Amino acid sequence: MQYRRCGKSGLKLSAISLGLWHNFGHVDQLDNCNKILKLAFDHGITHFDLANNYGPPPGSAEENFGRLLKKDFHGYRDEMIISTKAGYTMWDGPYGDWGSKKYLVSSLDQSLKRLDLDYVDIFYHHRPDPETPLEETMAALDLIVRQGKALYVGISNYQPAEAAEAIKILKQFGTPCVIHQPKYSMYERWIEDGLLDLLEQEGVGCIPFSPLAQGLLTDKYLMGIPEDSRAAKSHGFLQRDQITTERLTQLNALNGIAKRRDQKLAQMALSWILRDERITSVLVGASRPEQLADSLKCLDNTKFSSEELVEIEGILSAT
Repeated sequence: MQYRRCGKSGLKLSAISLGLWHNFGHVDQLDNCNKILKLAFDHGITHFDLANNYGPPPGSAEENFGRLLKKDFHGYRDEMIISTKAGYTMWDGPYGDWGSKKYLVSSLDQSLKRLDLDYVDIFYHHRPDPETPLEETMAALDLIVRQGKALYVGISNYQPAEAAEAIKILKQFGTPCVIHQPKYSMYERWIEDGLLDLLEQEGVGCIPFSPLAQGLLTDKYLMGIPEDSRAAKSHGFLQRDQITTERLTQLNALNGIAKRRDQKLAQMALSWILRDERITSVLVGASRPEQLADSLKCLDNTKFSSEELVEIEGILSAT
């Protein structure tokens, strides 16, 4: 495992972090979750990423992680970075969503009870609030650190201008923003337009989520849409109409480059993100231990030749 410094902080994260979104809920087999966690930790993954609404149902991922942490990881807490977030709808009424101090403090208190922990290592504001003053949201993050409920704070899904202001306010409070968690993959490139440069300039880490574009950047869709895939379902973020003939052509061309690199498409997609030194870690999910073991192999080859990068850009820019 590689460990990378998180911006200019004293914190280092494993280059691969385990995200517990839609794979650690009460609908999942707890024994399978435990096997995934043990494989991750045994292979040097130290960062485990949660949010108040992860499940399903919401809250159940934190409950299950807390249960397994207490049962099988007793004594290893200080070797782990555990993060959670608040910002999306968690409970009914006017105080269970967005970015008010009331919501953020209450949500973290609930998360700590579900996790059975005294503190988390990183607490994120999960998305910008268009109505609550940013000063109030950042003041809540500062308060949470001063209360000892989180060691570090971060933001997620903030656009460059919003992120710049949030980073500035937190710096004024004396509680720096240690990390930003944006969506980033070969098919989601917006962070290249200013955000990565901002984070580097301000000394803030970056940990992308959805690096495989909801499974699109895997070998699952190279021959079309399998009936048991995400895209075959009517709900979810990856829809059938996104997998066009042109997209399949792109995926097969990218897979050709991956084969020449002795990688699977998913491994190359993760390596492609980690090639950038401004990236602290990349979040991966897994529904089976074998999936995670496969993803970890991306670390065997994170270097790209200039010719490979030009070829990849040519494929991605083709319409």
